[in-house]
Amino acid sequence: MKILVFEYITGGGFNKQELPDSLAGEGRLMLHALLDNLTKLDSLEVTVMLDWRLDDSADIPGINTALIRPEHDAIEEFSKLAKQCDLVWPIAPEFDGILQNLCQTVESLGKRLLTSSAAAIAVAGNKFKTYRLLNRNQIATVPTQMLDDSYSQPLDRLGTGGEWIIKPVDGVGCADSYVVTNRQDVEQMTAHKKQYIIQPHLQGKKTSLSCLFKQGRAWLICANLQRFEFINRQYHLAEIAVNHHPDSGEYQQLIDKIGLALPELWGYAGIDLIETAEETWVLEINPRLTSSFAGIYDALGINIVEAVLQLVHGDPILNPVCNRSITVQTKQEANAS
Repeated sequence: MKILVFEYITGGGFNKQELPDSLAGEGRLMLHALLDNLTKLDSLEVTVMLDWRLDDSADIPGINTALIRPEHDAIEEFSKLAKQCDLVWPIAPEFDGILQNLCQTVESLGKRLLTSSAAAIAVAGNKFKTYRLLNRNQIATVPTQMLDDSYSQPLDRLGTGGEWIIKPVDGVGCADSYVVTNRQDVEQMTAHKKQYIIQPHLQGKKTSLSCLFKQGRAWLICANLQRFEFINRQYHLAEIAVNHHPDSGEYQQLIDKIGLALPELWGYAGIDLIETAEETWVLEINPRLTSSFAGIYDALGINIVEAVLQLVHGDPILNPVCNRSITVQTKQEANAS
């Protein structure tokens, strides 16, 4: 079986401009973990797209590398390579419809997509659509409103403690997300031409769930603790303790509800939570590999690639061979993602 891996940031998506340090760092982390999982399996011929500036990483045993240079159109190259493969695994940010469009391309070619469908990403990749979906299905989620020209509700009605957080509706991680206390802060932070949402700034334990989904069913792999630094009104993800929390059943029950609410979710996805004394709130659904994925093999001995391939024809086999917490460092020198 031939499989194409395209991690957008490191794979040439920014081949005509400067590589963003924070996203490139996270991209390398996930790409290397994915390739490590792939090389542990037999009967796969792997091709990976790689930005021309990262050609020092091109010589990976057992991996075919397609270098993407400045003169290339990365999306055209992706389509050409996908046509030659049986399986395609894109990893990309949700902003500007990037991940959704890549998945639509794979679907239009009739190739097996090893992520959620474009339809699922159209919902999960939009924080306001995600909020409405969860709210409709009685799943506790952080109250969310669009922040646009028609917005007139006083800020003091939106949250507790006088603090709110604004973020792009399709943003990745904490990029361009800010904690604000008044309308002047909002106007200053939203000068960019983007669509923003606004939410009350809740304080609590920041947990992420690593999961598999298929046709309304959900499997919990592990629960992880996210540790952030707070600098200049922004959260910066510093590290993740993968497999930090044992599950008493609460997390599995939650993702069961999410799977039924969004049955188009397929394969690996990450669920971000804020846990307060009163409630466990779903913050967002990441319909793709997340940074936590990079620690799963060392924490549990589970090959997620193998489990995702099992999903194609049946149920995944998730048998841990060890059970420990692994810390994944995500902080970048210039800017954390």
